[in-house]
Amino acid sequence: MGGDDVPRGRRWVGRAVTLLVAAVVSTVSACAAPGETAEPPEGTVGLLLPEAQTARYEASDRPTFARVVSSRCPSCDVLYANAGQDVASQQEQAESMLVRGADVLVLDAVDTVAAVGIVEEAHRLGAKVIAYDRFVEGADYYVSYDYEFLGYLMGSALVGALDPEIEPGLTTLEARTAAGTGADPGVLLVQGAITDPNSRAIADGAHRALDSADVEILAEYHTPDWSPDKATEWVEAMLTRYRGQVDGILAASDGVAGGAVAAAKAAGLDPVPPTTGQDGELAAVQRIVAGDQYMTIYKATDQQAATAAELAVRVLRGEDPRTTAVTDGVPTLLLAPRAVGADDIEHVILDGRVYTTEQICTPSYRDACEARGLIGGAEEKQG
Repeated sequence: MGGDDVPRGRRWVGRAVTLLVAAVVSTVSACAAPGETAEPPEGTVGLLLPEAQTARYEASDRPTFARVVSSRCPSCDVLYANAGQDVASQQEQAESMLVRGADVLVLDAVDTVAAVGIVEEAHRLGAKVIAYDRFVEGADYYVSYDYEFLGYLMGSALVGALDPEIEPGLTTLEARTAAGTGADPGVLLVQGAITDPNSRAIADGAHRALDSADVEILAEYHTPDWSPDKATEWVEAMLTRYRGQVDGILAASDGVAGGAVAAAKAAGLDPVPPTTGQDGELAAVQRIVAGDQYMTIYKATDQQAATAAELAVRVLRGEDPRTTAVTDGVPTLLLAPRAVGADDIEHVILDGRVYTTEQICTPSYRDACEARGLIGGAEEKQG
């Protein structure tokens, strides 16, 4: 749902609905063992995530956050909810957490304009808000990545992939170069949701890299809800419209990249045009190994979740944590992203223990892994 569809003020529901919603907000902190006397809780921290289509949220962010909070504050209660990309649900989940006494909310907003109401209500009740991954006006702290720089990394990588002196791209580009037509390579930009400020920052960074390069932007699309299916539909239509002209695809996330790659394969493009992504998802790493995706941006989501968890505990205890930047008046902790191509998988992904060879080199990808030297014979990289 877009920010223009939701009033800036808070759309709170009645107490009866609030109590119903409270029942579906999970508590993930540990309880005392039978026979033990539970310590009085030091406080309550709530984690609000926006959706589950992006694999990182349930696979990395949620468990890491809960583990770090429980480690740093064993007597703290940790509440969790996922909004399923629904603005009203997230507002109801936030209200439920506040009713249950949350002292700190860590909020990855579905819609950052509507989420201002959550911040205002939390402050009215004496709770603090840490904006997580997406900036929310008025939050007490912000933990994220530099998404404009992230977009610049993707745009720069795509420019490098399309430079025939560095690495030939799609067959059509090679043919045009050989024919001496001098035509610039054509690219599609498949951005994220227009309602997500991170998407807008990624787009700005990508344009900073592409607009000064010798490439032609054929078309640009902001993918509603970051939906891979909608990305597939749009790319399919553009491949028909610009038949033989698409030499590269800037996809703003690995999920969107998966949709773009599916469209290219359905159109019979072999090889697939160099396609970017970000999030470092396992499926994206496998596509890179197979040569179907050019690169991804690895964001240490466990590090981000751990940073937010540590910050939440310190804020709950009334401390004044140091930060590294200020974003629109909000103290900010920014983490550094890392571009990952085929040559970086061993060093960044395997040596960094992001995924193991067993996870990456499933039977469908075993031959590709062997060709890239990730596995072979009795010796395999364990990651």
